[in-house]
Amino acid sequence: MAIKGSLKEASLADVCQLLAMGRKTGCLSVTDRSRFGQIYFDRGRITHATIVNRRDRLGDLLIRDGVLRPDELRAAIDRQGVESDRRLGELLVEEGVLSRSRLEEYIRHQAEEAVYTLFTWTQGSFYFEVDQYPDEGEVLLSINPESLLLEGARRVDEWGLIEKKIPTFDLLFEVEADRVREAGVELTSEQERILPLLDGTRTIQELIDETGLGEFAVGKALYGLIQAGFAHRVGRRQKSPGNARHAEVQEHRNLGVAFYRAGLLTEAVREFRRVLEFQPGDAHASFHLALIAVRKGEDRDAVRLFQRLIESVGPSRGAFVNLAYVLERLGRTDEAWLVLDEIERRWPGTAVVSLSKGVLRLEAGDFAAAEEHLAEYRERLGAGESPSAPYYYYAALAAAIGGRTADADALVAEGLGAYPSCAPLHLLAGGIAERRGDYATAEECYRRAVEEDADLAHAHKGLGDVAYREKRFAEALEHYERAVKLAPELGDDVYTRLGNLYYERKDRSLALEHWRRALALNPDNHMVRNNIEVVTHVFG
Repeated sequence: MAIKGSLKEASLADVCQLLAMGRKTGCLSVTDRSRFGQIYFDRGRITHATIVNRRDRLGDLLIRDGVLRPDELRAAIDRQGVESDRRLGELLVEEGVLSRSRLEEYIRHQAEEAVYTLFTWTQGSFYFEVDQYPDEGEVLLSINPESLLLEGARRVDEWGLIEKKIPTFDLLFEVEADRVREAGVELTSEQERILPLLDGTRTIQELIDETGLGEFAVGKALYGLIQAGFAHRVGRRQKSPGNARHAEVQEHRNLGVAFYRAGLLTEAVREFRRVLEFQPGDAHASFHLALIAVRKGEDRDAVRLFQRLIESVGPSRGAFVNLAYVLERLGRTDEAWLVLDEIERRWPGTAVVSLSKGVLRLEAGDFAAAEEHLAEYRERLGAGESPSAPYYYYAALAAAIGGRTADADALVAEGLGAYPSCAPLHLLAGGIAERRGDYATAEECYRRAVEEDADLAHAHKGLGDVAYREKRFAEALEHYERAVKLAPELGDDVYTRLGNLYYERKDRSLALEHWRRALALNPDNHMVRNNIEVVTHVFG
């Protein structure tokens, strides 16, 4: 279950400490205005940390420390251009330029610096999602967050002072080196490093890039020189409009993707719209805005956005696949079939087409055809490609409807093994258990579904059904009310039981209200009709 909060109400250090104490596994996303970072945890220990749009300085650090020659770095970067899915550090280890242990030292340094930087963010929010892991290929660490708290707190206090003198990293500073030498003051090693570079031509960001020292170290060193009266601000770098625009577009695009992946959809929309302000018609931004509409349940807007994207940039398999999905969700089945057939014509053998056709057949009640399409989906998957969570859900549902409970159980178990946080699979597991009369297991599964997705109406209904059966009426009432609040059209059986529960509480007006709602949803519910007639006849 996701955990959300504001950095104004809880510091990031406090949040990390709680996650460490709770031995949590997942991803902590942090946003502060237009900045975004992530810290990954595994049983309470930090395994990876990153900040979007922060320059990756692994190569610079290796050259600075004499571990790598510039020509070796260039060769590794050229190879990475060909093997785009490989990390720079991984290539250097493979070539024998860098040992695995030395690489981990540098990655640990980068992760710690990222966490320290995130500790200084105070204006945004945080969002923790369980069972989320770093991208495949990342070097994973094992850092006790508490070991970073003391240094992080110190940096937070110091950064508050530094920011007053260095509010942005595009400022230019100048130092009279001879005057510093004549003064005979003792400089720190960081100040010695930046002193020759403070000639009024380099921005602070360029000082950070050239020295590889990091934002805090350069900021602290420069702050000391400013306070001593040696360093003076001489201006601010004015970038060429073309370069500035290209860099800004890329930064907004990177942030949009990061926000989207973290589920921070409002922030993602803001960033992608900024991209479109600079580059109207940008396909990448337009596609993500359509995907966001899908995730927010704004299906009609999503259809319009996907259709506009296809018209403007031409056929795209991703756009077609998502368009078919949204049309299916809107009940426009015939149109969904047309889109799926078009995908099959343009891109034969597309696995997701078989999955979508299986879902459509299942919803139409053609269970045999549904299972054929679902089996075809699995056959079409590429080598090493795993079935998706929706496949496991619909395949298990088809098996359960067909009375093959053992097959349904096996599919649910396999699916949860691959997707332990999939709320629909937990919900389905609860439904299967309830059908076989195993109410304890059903309740456990429904509760897990609610933990993963508190807005899943059917899971609340399932909990209400189990509680109602076991005569835990107060609990049943609570879950049913939650269910119909989330999904007012959930079903006449829920409103029937709500009416019964309120009648038992001697609240006849609410009982009648819910029974009438049940009758409106199902005019053939004769039991409810009889209840209404009896109560109104007896009590008027």
